[in-house]
Amino acid sequence: MLKAGKFYFTNLSNGLRVLLLPSKEVLSFKVLVLINTGADFEIKEQNGISHLLEHMYFKGTPKRPSTFKIATEIDSVGGYYNAYTDREITGLFIQLGADYTDLALDVSSDILLHPLLPEKELEKEKGVIIEEINMLADDPRVTAYELWEKLLYGNQPAGWPIGGSKETVARLSRDDLQQYWQSQFRSQSVLVALSGKLPSSETKALALVKKYFHNIPLGQGKPKLKTREKQIKPNLLIQKKSTEQTHLWLGFRAFNTFDPRQYALEVLNAVLDAGMSSRLFQLLREKLGLAYYVNSWFSLKTDTGWWAVSAGVNNGRVLEAISHILKEFQSFKISRLDEAEVKKAKNCLIGRLSLSSENVHAVAADYASQALLKNQIISLEEHLKKIKDVRFSEVKKLAKELIKPQFLNLALLGPIKEDQKIKKLLGSFIN
Repeated sequence: MLKAGKFYFTNLSNGLRVLLLPSKEVLSFKVLVLINTGADFEIKEQNGISHLLEHMYFKGTPKRPSTFKIATEIDSVGGYYNAYTDREITGLFIQLGADYTDLALDVSSDILLHPLLPEKELEKEKGVIIEEINMLADDPRVTAYELWEKLLYGNQPAGWPIGGSKETVARLSRDDLQQYWQSQFRSQSVLVALSGKLPSSETKALALVKKYFHNIPLGQGKPKLKTREKQIKPNLLIQKKSTEQTHLWLGFRAFNTFDPRQYALEVLNAVLDAGMSSRLFQLLREKLGLAYYVNSWFSLKTDTGWWAVSAGVNNGRVLEAISHILKEFQSFKISRLDEAEVKKAKNCLIGRLSLSSENVHAVAADYASQALLKNQIISLEEHLKKIKDVRFSEVKKLAKELIKPQFLNLALLGPIKEDQKIKKLLGSFIN
């Protein structure tokens, strides 16, 4: 068993991974179960199956044959539960008072090991998800983000929406879900994390996990296909829609989560967007009044990654906004990036990471994701040290490596009328 700081991480004999993050300062207990599967593991005909299966977790087991029965057990002790689907992870959690540790593990293991997947409930839940898809389609920020992923990855799992389409969801059957569950929910692809007020020793906590998950199917789930990437010039994708703002995503391909440059990217991203004093906020909102929201983000998966700016801008000033964002990116490669700015960004990151340590369950979720995808954990303390150790020269070097025309992408949603001018502007971006 690996012991580092306050957490414990081990592999059981059946391959199931277990993370323990105890805290004597809280009165709550949380079990988080992560499965190494998600939208990036799907085939085209079944796009959305991970998300639909996640919804069906709560539709009953032989021991608890209805959603109401499951909900009543958790609600009666003031607990909270939910599940979620992402690209490479599907998760389920239950959080409640520490006196009900056994209940949380009993319910979570029952839901995941013995799902009934009732046909009648499946048809109703497909209708619920189709309405969720309709709801998200009415949200331009969500649609713009899905457009960004489609631009980067095209017609492959990483480019398809996590929830699927109305057509693919409607076609999914109980047999499809049963086969997908059987192929993916296996011991070596699952991690159980316990956080908060745990039993008195890690030995007792592990014994509880073994008790409730001892009959998990053995083996490893079907792996996802590696994401394909090929780009030699700037890419543009426009979806014209009557909206009050134009929503954009503008940025660059990056690298995967195993790349040691990720800490320099954190710092570089913080220079661009770390609070109301950051470059983006000061320029696009305070100085130019172009946007209400403007942020920069990066996402690093096991086989790909990106770094981008998102914003909602005045429909009549789209070209202006794009031009200014491109100039900010370009400035990183020339003269307008100094050591004082990088130091400020590092201090901001260090402060925010330190504040995040106050929520033991959030820290456990971060550690659990790392352990599931990389089978190792960079603790909060180690993370802080890695940020402190980032050198100014590393940040400048990374900017030159990422900010290139062959990595540049722009996704736009709105009543766009200047397609050719936008395309020309992107084409003028040089090394």
